[in-house]
Amino acid sequence: MHYFIEPGLYALDQPDPEAPVLVTANYKMSFDRLRETRSGRNAWILVLNTEGVNVWCAAGKGTFGTAELVQRVSTSRLAAVVTHRRLILPQLAGPGVSAHQVRKFSDFQVTYGPIRASDLPAFLDSGLKASPEMRRKTFTLRERAVLIPVELVGALKSAVPVLVVLFFLSGLGVGPGYWSKAWSAGGFSSIALLIAILSGAVLTPLLLPWLPGRAFSVKGLVTGLALAAGLIALRGYDLRLLADRLETLGWLFMIPTVSAYLAMNFTGASTYTSLSGVRKEMRWAVPMEIGAACAGLCLWMASRFVH
Repeated sequence: MHYFIEPGLYALDQPDPEAPVLVTANYKMSFDRLRETRSGRNAWILVLNTEGVNVWCAAGKGTFGTAELVQRVSTSRLAAVVTHRRLILPQLAGPGVSAHQVRKFSDFQVTYGPIRASDLPAFLDSGLKASPEMRRKTFTLRERAVLIPVELVGALKSAVPVLVVLFFLSGLGVGPGYWSKAWSAGGFSSIALLIAILSGAVLTPLLLPWLPGRAFSVKGLVTGLALAAGLIALRGYDLRLLADRLETLGWLFMIPTVSAYLAMNFTGASTYTSLSGVRKEMRWAVPMEIGAACAGLCLWMASRFVH
């Protein structure tokens, strides 16, 4: 999570005072992708301090913004390095940058380049003209799937201590044999939690366009409910028993809740997400998720002490 470079002005190959100035975030992958596309060309790269966050997310948060851009132009002494007064910004930086304010306070004109760094050579060769395809952000299955590994690894790391706690709690309650109960119920608890992670961090982003609702928590809730119902059916609970009814309800609360929470990490994989929309969803979704998780855990614990 410390994947960033120092902000400042960088020379790509051997740029002269007429070379273009490309602006990017100090998230290292953004910087590296930009350098890859400029192989064999001369350019200046002005790197803003976005605290290691990519361009689009940083623009939404405000760290890739007007003030930071103006300040970086000044501290890098860019006006003394180049003879022109043009900055080429990624199109996705638009939400955070006010072009006329940049012109007012730095005397540099902002030009928005294409969405993808790979289109930059064609954009520059065409006289800074972007085709409609260069302006269009897609959200294909592959583009959504590429986000899954980092979210999955993060979720699994957080799940390890939870799995340990559930294992030891599973041995409590009525019935003989603490360790036999721990291995039996604890093993199923581990499977249930992994299913919840699979639902929210894998299936939800893959099925995103086809899941109902606009809220990501709702989309994750739908996949979580479907997988929870399937897992409970395979478990073969005897709903005539109070203990089984309580445990069933517990997992029907907990699995969809975990799935809904993890699904909210994929707000950047949609055409309609905004910072205000994310905040609005979190204000109502997170308290409900906390409440549902606590209710599910209480029901599951209660099932350990009844027949």
